[in-house]
Amino acid sequence: MPDSQPQQPPRNDGAAPDATVLLLSGARLADGRAVDVRLSGGRVDAVGTAGSLAPGARVDLSGYLLLPAPAEPHGHTDTALTAEVDGPVAYAPEDVQRRTTEAALLQLGHGATALRTHVRIGDVLGLGALEAVLLARRTLGGLIDLSAVAMPHALTGVAGADGLAMLRDAVKMGASAIGGCPDLDPDPTGYVEAVLAIAAEHGCAVDLHLDGDDPALLARFAAMAGGLRTSVMLGPCGGLAQLPRQLALRAADQLAAAGITVGCLPQAECGALEERRAPVSPCAPVRLLRAAGVRIAAGSGALRDTANPVGRGDPLEAAFLLASREGLTPKEAYEAVSSQARAAMGLPEVRVEAGFPAELLAVRGESLAGMLSLAYSRVVVHRGRIVARTSAVREYCDSAAVVALDLPRQSRTAQDDNRQPPRG
Repeated sequence: MPDSQPQQPPRNDGAAPDATVLLLSGARLADGRAVDVRLSGGRVDAVGTAGSLAPGARVDLSGYLLLPAPAEPHGHTDTALTAEVDGPVAYAPEDVQRRTTEAALLQLGHGATALRTHVRIGDVLGLGALEAVLLARRTLGGLIDLSAVAMPHALTGVAGADGLAMLRDAVKMGASAIGGCPDLDPDPTGYVEAVLAIAAEHGCAVDLHLDGDDPALLARFAAMAGGLRTSVMLGPCGGLAQLPRQLALRAADQLAAAGITVGCLPQAECGALEERRAPVSPCAPVRLLRAAGVRIAAGSGALRDTANPVGRGDPLEAAFLLASREGLTPKEAYEAVSSQARAAMGLPEVRVEAGFPAELLAVRGESLAGMLSLAYSRVVVHRGRIVARTSAVREYCDSAAVVALDLPRQSRTAQDDNRQPPRG
């Protein structure tokens, strides 16, 4: 691919451009090229061979792999960081806003410059948790793009009337998608029909939690969702892995024909399905789904809540697990947490090419496989400016073997070389 030259494509994201010009110098792309990348106005302005672009504010990324930034398509920030809380989880608006803000910043540090979080509404919670998440979205503006999925508990029967009204109110408030857990409703099919009807009415995206262990419900959902003009995502679909292979193949073909994305959770189950009827595999059968043509996006799910007390919220860990456990190549695995996740969330495409949004992640390493294995040091770029940085230094105790082999460190400078590492 030739060097990318400056372009001025029209903006349609509503964001004010950042006038700062930033030069990322000496970075390595996934195809092996060492390049300079100039950012301006929140976009990639130009890409050239290393040393070829006039510097602005310069950031040396020698030794780093530069990639489109990941996005988190399946968060639960309203319950994040509650694993060690004694007693019921506090749902006061200030508590939800604090947890959402902290969780979003943690995931931003990992590299995700966009986050979609599922938020419970209805019952005693009303719309308070959603209001708190939307307030956090405003305070986080310029650091990370945060969007919310409204999740009512019930949508059918007598109890469902309030849920339907509240779901419509949630869309008017600013929820970017609607969803929930049909498996927990007395009438799962009726729940799905209600969500899709409101999505068609308001033109909003759909993001539903389903085990995927009911082939008839999946077939009905695919038939109804295929006519929607908005994006539709379904997850975590771990139950698909428990179905007989022929049934799973048929369901995958139906999902592919309807253009539905499956959002899998390689790290662990999420708390939204904690009342499910039977335990299921936390990860959907991604290779089977991909073979059928289903788009796969990967999310983190639980972030240190009761569903996964040690959840990291790290998209690179999700990609690592897709490669190590599910048989995807490193390239396919990273696409599931970056380009595929962004497409499922309705975000613009990102490439390290002129004219594309400057949503980037630099990770110390020379290849995708190495990066997924040891992703320590990271530099995160959102809307053309560095918004997070994580640095790691690897040192070894003083020994003849270390000196003789000149073992690598995550970060090495002249100052490091002159400093005596701790003995032990």
